[in-house]
Amino acid sequence: MFIDKVKIFIKPGNGGDGAVSFYTEKYVAKGGPDGGDGGKGGDIVFLADDRKTSLADFRFTQAFRAEDGARGSSTYCHGKGGKDLVIKVPRGTIIRDEETGGILADMFADGASLTAIRGGTGGKGNARFKSSRRQTPTFAQMGVKTEEKAIILELKTIADVGLVGFPNVGKSTLLSVISSARPKIANYHFTTLSPVLGIVQYYDHYFTVADIPGLIEGAADGAGLGHDFLRHIERTRLIVHVIDIGSADGRDPVKDYRAINAELKKYSEVLSCAPQIVVLNKCDLLSDEKPVLRFKKLTKTEPIKITGAIAEGTDALIAAIYEVLKDLPPLKPLEFEPFEYAERDTSEFDVVKIGEGEFEVFGGMIDELARNVTLNNPDSLRFFHKRLKEEGVLKSLRRHGVKNGDTVHMLDIEFEYTE
Repeated sequence: MFIDKVKIFIKPGNGGDGAVSFYTEKYVAKGGPDGGDGGKGGDIVFLADDRKTSLADFRFTQAFRAEDGARGSSTYCHGKGGKDLVIKVPRGTIIRDEETGGILADMFADGASLTAIRGGTGGKGNARFKSSRRQTPTFAQMGVKTEEKAIILELKTIADVGLVGFPNVGKSTLLSVISSARPKIANYHFTTLSPVLGIVQYYDHYFTVADIPGLIEGAADGAGLGHDFLRHIERTRLIVHVIDIGSADGRDPVKDYRAINAELKKYSEVLSCAPQIVVLNKCDLLSDEKPVLRFKKLTKTEPIKITGAIAEGTDALIAAIYEVLKDLPPLKPLEFEPFEYAERDTSEFDVVKIGEGEFEVFGGMIDELARNVTLNNPDSLRFFHKRLKEEGVLKSLRRHGVKNGDTVHMLDIEFEYTE
């Protein structure tokens, strides 16, 4: 099954906790604190891999989590950093944040990489909290806990040429003749269920051709398979519009030509203005030139006649494609304002009154301070209260009308306010 759009969940590694440790050695009195810092959590990294052609790898595996940082240890030893998690995606994948729709990256080039979210910072060991007034700190800092994010991966095939046309007009046969690609070929509609890429050689030059399946009337509105695959045509420099001039299915070639172009225009004005070569296929089924002349007159085009099944006229088609491509600008990545996940602000906080005699303090600064709190450790609580005073939290509580005996909530911490 070809999959070109998936939702996955990514979570970088948590930072390791700092260690509480005191140096001990025979004949060495009062060695002091020597707890090391925790290791940094692993990052989430996306890597474009040209060997991948779809997002099928994400069909059953949708949750990706990087390794957590290790806890610090004694003798000032830092914990081991968590291993980065590298997620390989096909070239041409657009990476979006699901919540905002913002684009993190367009993985346009093979080997392109993106660090989507960085791992949590490791916590400080108790050696970092030693001061002239606090000689033996018995607490350490916890590592930063990271959040899970929902990501949308959307694949848009990158090719120089896109073959479009109604089902069963001979696009797959044509691709198999002009390139080394071997798509499935059968005499029924919707044989091709996914874009197929082939590389075409013209003397010393090469270009890529994609067979885009599933286009029918109403495709831009979701009919058939076209709504799923129209996005792949956006990544092409030239459109080759294949028409069944032999009318093997009793269809009107002129109506088919106009219907497909109407769907392209409805989906994207850019596509409707893209350079296009019209190809009349299955010419071996014609008894005279009347259908060709009618097509030229009503569409005002100069199509190229071929019979793909026996490779008749395909050399002229390849030459015509090259002549158009050599004057077209090269493919470029999508232009967008890159979206980045905001770093947590550890300086802001807010105070709100949630009831009579009850207040809540929240914000990035409180989250950061809470990493240093061990509720059953008096030394840790004293440090916490000292920082609340230094950062202006107690002053802000007084401005909001807090009184002695009132209850103050901070995360999972609850205490009674006293002057």
